[in-house]
Amino acid sequence: MTREEFEKLIGEEFPKAIPEKFRGTIKNVAFLIEDEPSQALRKQEGLGRNETLLGLYHGIPATARGDYYGVGSTLPDTITLFQKPIEEIAKERNKDVRHVIRETIWHEVAHHFGYGEQQIRGREQKRGPSDSPSPE
Repeated sequence: MTREEFEKLIGEEFPKAIPEKFRGTIKNVAFLIEDEPSQALRKQEGLGRNETLLGLYHGIPATARGDYYGVGSTLPDTITLFQKPIEEIAKERNKDVRHVIRETIWHEVAHHFGYGEQQIRGREQKRGPSDSPSPE
């Protein structure tokens, strides 16, 4: 899949991943696409040889933003989606790439809203196997 096709899918899946009532509360967040996590990021995240990331949230969660957040020049938070791992996990799990993108967006936006990894995993389990997002 080309990068342009992947970008288009992200645009199409974002509204499906995030309920409308929450979309307007996502502030100062940029979505990025990379082929895969860099070696430096893999090391930083403590990933093993056969582990990877589908996405990564980097920033100040909405719940931790104080009164002075955004005063002056504030760089946006980022949500990075890693195209190759998303495509690979979709193939391995016999899922549509769209589904894995949607799951990954949901997972990373949950981090933006202040949810920790354990909380997110718990909510994913409650959603059930057909709706449960993939690991990061």
